[in-house]
Amino acid sequence: MKGYMYILECSNCTYYTGSTINLENRIAQHQNGEGSYYTKRHLPVKLVYFEEFQRIEDAFYREKQVQGWSRKKKRALVNGRFDRLSDLSKNYSQFPGIADSDIEPVEMSERIKKAEYLQRKM
Repeated sequence: MKGYMYILECSNCTYYTGSTINLENRIAQHQNGEGSYYTKRHLPVKLVYFEEFQRIEDAFYREKQVQGWSRKKKRALVNGRFDRLSDLSKNYSQFPGIADSDIEPVEMSERIKKAEYLQRKM
């Protein structure tokens, strides 16, 4: 069964990461305050990123992986700055941080286009 890992941007500018078998339905649930306790308190939410997997188990594994990331690393993922993910995994008590301008979008990826399409459909 197909699965999706997704990232929502909440009204308080935080990211919420989840997984589901039906992305469109799950986003609608979040928007209606039925998704999760966290997103219910931070409406409206906006789908900013998703990945599709052949199995829901893989999507759930990816969700847990991304949930452990820093906000800056998630932002790089959302903005399609895959080249910065490795640098953002380093221990910054030993290495200076990366400037926000280093993780700005380079161009809109296909996933972002799909996410925006789904957002408009709702």
